[in-house]
Amino acid sequence: MRSGSSELLLEQQQQELRLRKIRELAPKKKNGNRRFRSWRERARFYGTSTLAFFSVTAGASLLFLVPLYVDPAISTLSHDFIEKPTLCTTTRREDLVGIFNCSWSSCREGCTSDLYRCVHIYVTFVEQNITIPENMTTAADYSNFTSDMEQSDEATLLVNIKGCGYPPSVTCKNFNGYYGIEGAIFPCFYSRKNKTVVLTSYNHDDQVAVIIHFFAVPFVITVISSIALCIMHCDCRCKKDRSHRRNRPQCRRPRIENLSDTSISTRVDMLTPAIEVYKPPL
Repeated sequence: MRSGSSELLLEQQQQELRLRKIRELAPKKKNGNRRFRSWRERARFYGTSTLAFFSVTAGASLLFLVPLYVDPAISTLSHDFIEKPTLCTTTRREDLVGIFNCSWSSCREGCTSDLYRCVHIYVTFVEQNITIPENMTTAADYSNFTSDMEQSDEATLLVNIKGCGYPPSVTCKNFNGYYGIEGAIFPCFYSRKNKTVVLTSYNHDDQVAVIIHFFAVPFVITVISSIALCIMHCDCRCKKDRSHRRNRPQCRRPRIENLSDTSISTRVDMLTPAIEVYKPPL
């Protein structure tokens, strides 16, 4: 009976040990050890996330906005087009096929694809300053108005400074159909620096607005958000480098004690007994 009871006790003890080990190995509840963030930590977290989002988004947008919008706007302003429109007359149109024949095009949908087919539209324009009446809307009115005016040399007509674009702002079918007819007269803008370049539409304020909206605003957002992140998480203060002062060897002059006659005499008097006591061995 004793052996049976002892075995039962051992089994109970082993079972209790197993239960303890299982409890120790069991994963603890997350809610029990959950640490509540203070309002400063929450504000710092959400502020960092917002600033990082604006910084990355604005910086990445510059990679696409600069070549598509900013670069053409800067090129347009650099050509110095006239602000008031003049009248252009289409002299000829050429429809060409082949890469070597299509180094440029008056209108092209898509600025990255290779040119296999292109349209060259050549025009002449009135160089003198004129004011186009608002009641002129037909080609007959334009032809009567410019019949006695001197025309310039032949120039190339472009839909914009790059000669390309994307729908719906640029539709080459309508462009070539309207301006590519020989003898067509329409308002246009020529470049003062290069009179062989003519555009059908131009507005100085619109080009400046494109540069401000698509370059200045994203650039400022990127810089400000980056500086704010640096201030929040890095020590961006300019500290003076004082390491050279620490490593500089000490070149202090030794102290010069008072070497008066009295001090010398007292020191000699103190040393004489020691000299007399010490006698070298014979």
